[in-house]
This record gives sequence, structure tokens and C-alpha cells, in this order.
Amino acid sequence: MLAWSIEAARAAGCFDRIIVSTDDEEIANVASNYDAEVPFLRPAYLADDKATTQAVVLHTLEWFEHQNLVPRAVCCLYATAPFVLPSDLLAARHLLDQAPTSSFVFTATSFPFPIQRAIQIDTEGYSAMVHPEQFNTRSQDLEEAFHDAGQFYWARPEAWRHTRNFFENGRPLVLPRWRVQDIDTEEDWRMAELLHQVIENSQ
Repeated sequence: MLAWSIEAARAAGCFDRIIVSTDDEEIANVASNYDAEVPFLRPAYLADDKATTQAVVLHTLEWFEHQNLVPRAVCCLYATAPFVLPSDLLAARHLLDQAPTSSFVFTATSFPFPIQRAIQIDTEGYSAMVHPEQFNTRSQDLEEAFHDAGQFYWARPEAWRHTRNFFENGRPLVLPRWRVQDIDTEEDWRMAELLHQVIENSQ
């Protein structure tokens, strides 16, 4: 999966350097085999599940500063983005050119069902509407909502340093739902495999 992200970044043609940040020697070797740079390994404080995307990028920016280099823009592309396309990366880069310096550009997609009609299930297995006032509202009459697609985030260095919420005043690049699958669980992985098969068979 890492190879897919590296190759998509290279094919986009908008990156001067492709750097992989990892604390794992095996992942570093895979990245090097696909001609990505691995100039450092992450320190221990960035090697657990609690490390944030922003902290990882800031660590990379610090490395650039120690080389007396200042990137014009930085894109954090997740290794777990199996459906990212080079054209998406390039389109988002163009959006960044038009955005304020404090803005992030990120991929987003729509929820498949109105979030205003969401339900919760309590510890005893009983349900309750999050917004019970919407019980009699038709789904088609509710406003569409979107969520982060979890593929990549473009921003200028100053935004990475000072913005605390990527999604406030951001510029989303909206993707179709069938090209978005976050991978956090085995069920997510299975869904990604099925989507990949469908996409491959339709080409």
C-alpha cells in the first residue's frame, strides 16, 4: 500500500521531494526500494498510535530547517490511501494556490445518509436519535454533510505550524464515496479489497 502512495505522488508531478516518515526499518527499506527518501527515522515520541499527523509533519519541517531548506508547501499523504489518484494530488495543489495561507486543502466525501437522522445505541442496546426533532423530516429534505476522506492534506509550512483545526476554513477536494475507504480495522481492509476489485473490473 505504501508503494501505491509513493507512485501516485511521483505520477502527480507536483513534488520536488517525496519523503517517507517512519520509525520502522522495514517500511524504510520498502520506501527506499520505490525511490522515496527516508533521511531519518522518527523519534520514540512519534512512534506510537497517539502521534498526530501535525506532529509528524512538524518533525519533518524541523529536519528541513536543519538543512537550511524551506518548502513552499507540504503535502502529508497517508500510506493507507489505496484509492488516491495523481490527479487528485495535483488538483488539490492548485486549490492551495488559490487559498489563504492559513488554509488546508484536504480530500472529503459526503455521508451516504443524512447525519441529522443518526441514532445512538446505549450500553443496554436501546436506541435514541441524536436529533429527535428530525424524526419526521424526509431524508431528501436535509442538508448534505461531508467528512474527511483521510487521504492527504496540503498546506503551507506556516499553516502546519499554527493551524489547530485543519477543517476550519479549509478547502475540501470532494471525492465520490466509491473512491474513499479509511483503513483502521480489518473490516475497513476487507471493504478496501472489495472496492479495489470493483474498480479494477470496471476499467
